[in-house]
Amino acid sequence: MSSALQSPAIGYTLGDQAGIGPEVITAALAALADVPARFVPMGTPVPCTRGEPTDVTARAAWEQLESAADALRSGSIDAVVTAPVCKESLQRLGFPFPGQTEFFAARLGIPHFAMCLTGEHLTVALCTTHLALEEVPHALTEAQIVSVTELLCDFLQRQGVSYPRIAIAGLNPHNGEGGAFGSQEQTIIAPTVARLQKSLADRAFITGPCVPDCVYRDAAADLYDGIVAPYHDQALIPLKLLDFDNAVNATLGLPRLRVSPDHGTAFSIAGRGIANPASTLRAFQLAIKSVQ
Repeated sequence: MSSALQSPAIGYTLGDQAGIGPEVITAALAALADVPARFVPMGTPVPCTRGEPTDVTARAAWEQLESAADALRSGSIDAVVTAPVCKESLQRLGFPFPGQTEFFAARLGIPHFAMCLTGEHLTVALCTTHLALEEVPHALTEAQIVSVTELLCDFLQRQGVSYPRIAIAGLNPHNGEGGAFGSQEQTIIAPTVARLQKSLADRAFITGPCVPDCVYRDAAADLYDGIVAPYHDQALIPLKLLDFDNAVNATLGLPRLRVSPDHGTAFSIAGRGIANPASTLRAFQLAIKSVQ
C-alpha cells in the first residue's frame, strides 16, 4: 500500500479491446497527467479490429482481470479501474462468473460484497444483481440487506460522508400496499430496517422500506446519501437516467477498491473517436480518492 508520502498506484485494464475501453482509458489518463499518482497497466494491447470482438480480445480481457486480482491481493496496486468486458465472449471461453463484481469477490476470497453504482446525483447499492426478476423475491433476505447496508455505510464514510443518510427501498409497487401487492416489505424489509436502525445508530441514519417510485427522486433531491435497492433495474434505471455519463461501478467489500465506468463495450462506436470518457475519468478519480 502507498503511504501518505507516496503517490497511489492505480492499476487499470483495457477491457475487451475491440470495444471503447482503450480509448476511454487513454483519454482519462491524459486528463490526469498532472495528478500525483502512478497508473499501472495490467496487460498490453492486442491486435484487433475495433468493433469486432474475438476470442483473442476476450482472452486478453480475462487475463488482465486475473492480473488485476493478483495485484490487488498482493498490494502492489492500491486500487484498480477496469474497462468494460463482453460477458458473452468471456462466458464462451468458460468464464464462470456473471460479471466483474463476482469475479473480484471470488478471486480475493470475499464472501460479503455488493455492487454499488455512484454518480453525481445518486449512489445505489444492490441486494441482488444479475438474477432473473422472478428469482429476486427468494434471494432478498434479511442477511443480504444487512450486509449491503453496512457495506454502503462504510463506502459513503470513506467518501467523506460522516453520518450517511441511507434509504432502503421497498420491493413491490407502493411498498406492497399493506400486503395487497406483496408481503416482503412487512415480513423482511421493515424488520431488517428496525434492526439496522439499532445496530448502525451511531454511524448512519437508516430509513425504510421507502416507496420505490419516490425514493430515487428524494435521493436526487439530496434527502439521502445512498439507497439500498432490492434488485438491479430498480436502481439502474433512475441512475442511468440521471448519471449516465458519469456513473461509476464500485465493488464494495474488497480490501482495495475496484471501480469501472458504468457502461459497456459499445462495439458499435469503438474506434470512431466519439466515446465519452467522463465515467472512466470519474472512476480513476474515485480510485485515487479511496487511497488518500
